[in-house]
Amino acid sequence: WALQSAGVREIVSVASVGGIRHDCGPGALVVPDQLLDYTWGRPSTFFEGGDQPVTHIDFTHPFAAPMRRALLDAAGRIGERVIDGGTYAATQGPRLESAAEVNRLERDGADLVGMTAMPEAALARELGIDYATLAVVVNHAAGRGASAGGIQLEEIERVLQAAMARVRALLEEVVTARVPPESGGGA
Repeated sequence: WALQSAGVREIVSVASVGGIRHDCGPGALVVPDQLLDYTWGRPSTFFEGGDQPVTHIDFTHPFAAPMRRALLDAAGRIGERVIDGGTYAATQGPRLESAAEVNRLERDGADLVGMTAMPEAALARELGIDYATLAVVVNHAAGRGASAGGIQLEEIERVLQAAMARVRALLEEVVTARVPPESGGGA
């Protein structure tokens, strides 16, 4: 709500995630196009309370196509490999998932698992703000790859730190391309 009040029209969130799909290993950058919401108890609408009408939003495509395209195009311009598309499963956290939970997420069609994006994507949609996520895969999800026997939290931090320079360069390219030079401002 505060971002909309400040005139923000576009949001790119950066999320650290676990990779479920085989090509979503540590260090991969993904621009997801779909979302599964496994969260609960989080405020999920601005339209609640007796004085608010029920307000529905179309959430067929939860991440805004123009913002997804901006991320993908920026990656191409700077030569950064980014995976186009994937289903992001948002879980409650703060604990990481069990191997059985990741198995269920995979059966449900999830490619990535993280703890953000919901309700943020829905709240942005309610306010008419374009929202997309740049997912940084920091580990194989529980029970997968190097995390088959357990998740090494120190390794997550190492991968995240290594990826952040790439993320910054990509975001700088997105902003540079979207902010007119004469504006002198940031996005």
